[in-house]
Amino acid sequence: MKNNEIPYKIYLSEDELPQNWYNLRADMKVKPAPLLNPGTGQPLSADELSAVFCRELVEQELDNDTPLVPIPKEIRDFYKMYRPSPLVRAYCLEQELDTPAHIYYKFEGNNTSGSHKLNSAIAQAYYAKKQGLKGVTTETGAGQWGTALSMACAYLKLDCQVYMVKVSYEQKPFRREVMRTYGAKVTPSPSNTTAVGRKILEEFPNTTGSLGCAISEAVEAAAAQPGYRYVLGSVLNQVLLHQSVIGLEAKAALDKVGVKPDIVIGCAGGGSNLGGLIAPFMGEKLRGEQDYRIIAVEPASCPSFTRGVFAYDFCDTGMICPLAKMYTLGSSFIPSANHAGGLRFHGMSPVLSQLYHDGYMEARAVEQTSVFRAAEQFARCEGILPAPESSHAIRAAIDEALACRETGEEKTILFGLTGTGYFDLVAYQKYNDGEMSDSIPTDEDLARSIAALPKIG
Repeated sequence: MKNNEIPYKIYLSEDELPQNWYNLRADMKVKPAPLLNPGTGQPLSADELSAVFCRELVEQELDNDTPLVPIPKEIRDFYKMYRPSPLVRAYCLEQELDTPAHIYYKFEGNNTSGSHKLNSAIAQAYYAKKQGLKGVTTETGAGQWGTALSMACAYLKLDCQVYMVKVSYEQKPFRREVMRTYGAKVTPSPSNTTAVGRKILEEFPNTTGSLGCAISEAVEAAAAQPGYRYVLGSVLNQVLLHQSVIGLEAKAALDKVGVKPDIVIGCAGGGSNLGGLIAPFMGEKLRGEQDYRIIAVEPASCPSFTRGVFAYDFCDTGMICPLAKMYTLGSSFIPSANHAGGLRFHGMSPVLSQLYHDGYMEARAVEQTSVFRAAEQFARCEGILPAPESSHAIRAAIDEALACRETGEEKTILFGLTGTGYFDLVAYQKYNDGEMSDSIPTDEDLARSIAALPKIG
């Protein structure tokens, strides 16, 4: 099919919904380093992890070798309510940019949670229900994950307790109310409801919170309640596994019209969207079947890839979680209260960190005002108000398309539109009123938090 004959939206049928998740680790030559027990410094066993996570999720977390993991029928049936999601050719954006590049985006905002997070939320809730648990605890940054998990728990009649980063709790009240509508208990973090929350507030009384703080509180809350487990919306191997449906569908849709992307772009916070989108493309790259430029785009205010170090670190500020080897700014690093709340995590997925370390992908950091300029341009062209997180990928896609205009190269660009920004209007208001600024940590800021990394070889 010629490029100018490709429809605006490329849909797969329900029958073409992936039947398996793809485990990218199976094709990695260098596997991600294991999670470590912070007390002993030894790799965590399945039994140790099962005290925090659901049993079947622990199996997925530790499995580095099985390439295809069957998606249970119950999860596939739930997926069919909003999947397969559309792959869109951004003809209007291409015209606006006057570029020879062909731009596609995989749109994950076509469900009530407004983002890709529901792909893993329903899987984790399903395994909790299957294990006979009463409920789950979690953290959320901008609120997409908390919203998705509250929806999944309501569907399966599980209790859901969400610790929401305080700055997002205050900036995004409507997303908070969606969670409560689905039955979740939402607590601003750090809070006085946990020992670790009280400790953080005592040390940093005016803190706006971070994902690391909220993770600590959620883990403590799960451990204190019989019949509860902790679930996480990003970073972990199991989450990237579930999110592989994004990339599998995107690749199947592109194959349907005979298109191969030259560049694949995703926003990067903890890694769930990026890992899910790039999974099958990275798999081909690892197996030597195809080559792609894969770009991770992160906020300049929380630059884990571009200014962090590859080392073992705590995944949480309270230092009660396992140690993960990842690109990190240090678990004590608390980002500025920028509006891309879902990207305000101090570390990056161990899988993506290893791939970046081994040179299979590149990364760039972009400033917030530049991100919102791209978001506004995209909204005016393509008719979708993008989430601030997604807009980091839009920024890079526009920049790559403009580079093609300069060189005359006809490259194909694929990026992930992780969700919509209709609950992020406070951020858009600040941008439109000229009140938005860029906050970039100094070398001294990062040196202090990195110096506090645990001393692991």
